Amino acid sequence: MFGLLKQKMPDKNKALPGRDDPVETASHHFVSGASLHEPFPANMQKAMFGLGCFWGAERKFWEVPGVHVTAVGYAAGMTPNPTYQEVCSGQTGHSEVVLVVFDPAVTSYEKLLKVFFESHDPTQGMRQGNDVGTQYRSGIYTCDDAQNSAALAARDAYQKALAAAGHYGSITTEILPAPQFFYAEEYHQQYLAKNPAGYCGLGGTGVACPIGAGDSAG
Repeated sequence: MFGLLKQKMPDKNKALPGRDDPVETASHHFVSGASLHEPFPANMQKAMFGLGCFWGAERKFWEVPGVHVTAVGYAAGMTPNPTYQEVCSGQTGHSEVVLVVFDPAVTSYEKLLKVFFESHDPTQGMRQGNDVGTQYRSGIYTCDDAQNSAALAARDAYQKALAAAGHYGSITTEILPAPQFFYAEEYHQQYLAKNPAGYCGLGGTGVACPIGAGDSAG
């Protein structure tokens, strides 16, 4: 029963109150040493994705050539400055997300969308594999109109690819203007680099996303 409750977004008036100050987090990326915080280099662009447990999701993106830095956090909920325990309760409405800062001269937003869709199953609603709850929902949180248009095009193209494969239902990915990003606690940042044998529950569909294929930026 608790699992079922965690798959339903909380009522805004009943969401946890949160706090005024952010939780303590890391200052720099454990792998690259780059700052996790703004200001980022002027030529960089930002993107934000939710695709299940953010431990494995973050690694997918920091491995992409052209990505300057990644950070994990919480977004698209109601509770200000939530803790991980609060998010896990299902009473904040947040999704576990990855903030991706990338160089558009090296990689494109479409390439990141391809990584996003191929790294999880976007048809599962409020879960990802054995990870159940609103925090594990699929989401693309766009930073401008161009990203929104690209996200919608990628979703529609991937839906056709999934339909052709014949094994999957409708994509449930939410596509919203990027909400406020709340950094997760320090131990979550680049978790799988610090814990190489750590848990990663991500699993893709095995179906290729046609958007971003053969990408060459610049």
